[in-house]
Parts: sequence; structure tokens; C-alpha cells
Amino acid sequence: MKALIFAAGLGERMRPLTDHTPKPLLQVAGKPLIEWHLQRLAALGVADVVINTSWLAEQFPRQLGDGSRWGLRLHFVHEGPVPLETGGGMFNALSLLGDAPFIAVNGDIWSDFDFALLPGSLDGLAHLVMVDNPEHHPGGDFVLGRDGRLHDDGDAPRLTFAGIGVYQPALLQGWQAVIGEAEGSTQTPPRFKLAPLLRAAMLRDAVSGQHHHGRWTDVGTPQRLDQLDAQLHGMRS
Repeated sequence: MKALIFAAGLGERMRPLTDHTPKPLLQVAGKPLIEWHLQRLAALGVADVVINTSWLAEQFPRQLGDGSRWGLRLHFVHEGPVPLETGGGMFNALSLLGDAPFIAVNGDIWSDFDFALLPGSLDGLAHLVMVDNPEHHPGGDFVLGRDGRLHDDGDAPRLTFAGIGVYQPALLQGWQAVIGEAEGSTQTPPRFKLAPLLRAAMLRDAVSGQHHHGRWTDVGTPQRLDQLDAQLHGMRS
């Protein structure tokens, strides 16, 4: 199985830390955020990892090299000065990801989630890892039903998407019919969000999920980065 790491964000909420360093390369507990993902993907047996880049793109190959130190092959895809969003970024990387299901991970999160718990095959178009709603996102994203399917609405409490999932390339087939002519969707390569495609697939019961009860942080502000760094250093001491 191959993997995609979303690393093209501009990191605007993290400034001034991201003025000279892309957010996935910010360090926590002595190593870049993205390196935590690379180590876990390598431990799973993933061989090829695609990393999409935009802001300060040249720093990624300079710091990560070709991936051989983790037993990986890294493939960098530069999206230009304006990131393509999650859907456009995934679509733009499909030629490198192939026809089989692949893992995709947000480069600006940290979690102790074991990637070995992800399904090796999919009964549907996507499988998402969900977590309890953090303070900064109390409304959550989706509802995980008792049948293991994710829905946009339902009777169960809403959970937050962790930014970790497995996807079928077929999720992106016919994306234009779902996205329409939203800003950026008609450019080449197109820019669009992934969430509308996931919601459309949920209407067909084609998205499964699992609830991770362990540690997870969306490293979206300098304060949350500092808190995570202190917590991880505390766990080591």
C-alpha cells in the first residue's frame, strides 16, 4: 500500500513559526511532525510515500532526502504557489498513487494511532479515523453509526475527522459532478476540497470509519504545538 501526506498548506495560523518553515517540518519532541508519520508508515511496510508541497516546497527534499533513512521512497509533488486543497491535491497525486487503496494523512497532525489498525482492503470508497471533538472544534464532522458507516447526520454524537484515512482512487471519479464550478475547480490542475466527495459517498453508505480513543492533536496554532511538545517531552522523562 502507498501513502500520501498532505503537506502543501500555507500554515497561516502558525505564523510567525511558518514564515521560514513549512508547518509539517516544525519540530515536536525533537523531530519534524512529518517524520512521525514517515516512521509509522515505514513500520507498517509502506514503501512509497507521496508528499504534496507548496509553501517553501524546496525545504522538504532538502530535509527529508529520498526517504531511504526510513526505508521509504519519497515522491514530492509541487502544487505551485497556491495549494490545491485536499481533493485537488489527492487528484493531482493519483498518477503516483496507482489504482489500489492508499493511506492519506494530514501532515500537520500528531497521533499515537497505530496505522496497522487501518483496513488493508475497503468495502466502499473510503475509511476514516475519527476522534473525540477537541475544544477548538466542538461540533465535530461526521457521525459514526453502529454499523461502522460514517454519515453526515444521525442520532449518535458527531466525531472529528482525524486526518488519517484509506481511500479508493474511485472516490475521485466524476468529482466534477459533485464539486461543480467552485472557485479553482476549473483550473489545471483543479483545486477543490475532499469533504464534498466524502459526503456524497456517505449518502451511498460507501464510507466506513473507526473511533480512535488515544492521543491526537491538530497542530493548528503555536500554542497547540508548544503544548504537544511539552506533553511528549513529559512522556519521555
